[in-house]
This record gives sequence, C-alpha cells and structure tokens, in this order.
Amino acid sequence: MTIDKTVLRDAATVIMLRNRAEKPSILMGQRGAAAAFMPRKFVFPGGAVDGTDALVPLAAPMGALCRARLAEGCPPMLDHALAAAAIRELWEETGFVLGRRGDWPAPPPQDWRGFAATGHVPSAEALQFVFRAITPPGRPRRFDARFFLAEAERIAGDPDDFSRAGDELSHLQWVPLAEARDFDLPFITEVVLAEIAARLDDPGPPADVPFYRHDDEESHFLRLHGHPKPAGR
Repeated sequence: MTIDKTVLRDAATVIMLRNRAEKPSILMGQRGAAAAFMPRKFVFPGGAVDGTDALVPLAAPMGALCRARLAEGCPPMLDHALAAAAIRELWEETGFVLGRRGDWPAPPPQDWRGFAATGHVPSAEALQFVFRAITPPGRPRRFDARFFLAEAERIAGDPDDFSRAGDELSHLQWVPLAEARDFDLPFITEVVLAEIAARLDDPGPPADVPFYRHDDEESHFLRLHGHPKPAGR
C-alpha cells in the first residue's frame, strides 16, 4: 500500500530536556539536505504514527492530564498511538530508550524489534504533552504533530551514547537551551523552544496546551482547554 505523504498525518515529536535546574539543554539533530520535509534544519526527534503503534504495549501510560489534553478533537485511543510513536521515533533516531525492564506479552512488530531486544517495554510515564501544531497547506509533507517533553534522566542508559542512533538525523547533540536559536531551526521549533523556556521552573504538565493550527486561509493560535488568542501574544 502506497502512503500519500501530502495527506495530513498524525505525528509525535520528543523534546528531551537535560539539567533543567542548572544549565538546561535539549536534544537536537540535523535533517539531511535531500530530505523532503525541512531539509538541513535542526529539529527534535520525531515522525509520523505507524499503524502498529496503537497495538504496542505500554508499561505505563502518560499522566491523566496529558491524556485529557491529547483527547480533545481526536479519535479514541490516539493518545496511546502517539505516545508509542514518540518512544519509537526517539529510539530509531537517537538509540535512546524510554521504557521499563520487562518482557513483551507477544512478539513485537518488526519496527519495534530493536527496541524490544534491549530488554525494555516502552513506557510513556515520562512524557508530558506540551504543544500541538499542524503543518501549513501546500507543503510536501503535512503533519498534525504533538510535542512531548521528557527529562533526560528518564533515559535508560547513557544520554551521551549515540552509538545506536539511526541515520535520519546527523550531528545529534545536547544543545544549551540559551544557544538553540543560533541554529537553523524551523519556525515552529522556535515557538516550541519559547514555551519550554517559559516552563523551566514548573516541572509539572501544563494545565492547557498551545495549539498552532493552519487552515487553508489562515492560522490560529489556540490553547487546548483554553481560549483562542492572537498569534505572538
């Protein structure tokens, strides 16, 4: 089956935050020059939800507040698939594991076999839903992306070991948050970074989540479980 990549697809992005209280840094990598979506840009790990993500067992779910925000305007159980996709994409692109030691109740899907071979079951308890954005029309790829924040301390392993990383992102590195805007970033990444910087003193999940939505004719900056507000405010 051929996937029409111009159709809006659900996607998950992971913002790994390190040393929140001292010198905070975030995990980023650079997309290839030949990439159809955001070539050469520095981005967070992430990608589209796969069909098997909804079937993958989670050792623990996200917190109830994050699940409630994810559920707004979404099909039932999409929160599970998004959490699994976030964990899978982090693994595929960086080699980092968010999970608990344990055995899978059934053989894992093919694209989860490498993760399962580490002896972990994926766990979403470290993920906080912090941002949602829809790619504008007319782009070669369109995503309804949910951004999840997780502390680097929740990685099962050495956060400086990129030896198991895939080849989709190059120059993987922990970027000081204060220096991140010096990199070549997509616009929406800059917006998300501002949200993360504003939340450094609050380790809990946000009470409402920013939602940057693009329609065919205009853009809206909304808040899930909040009220619309003008962009830039």
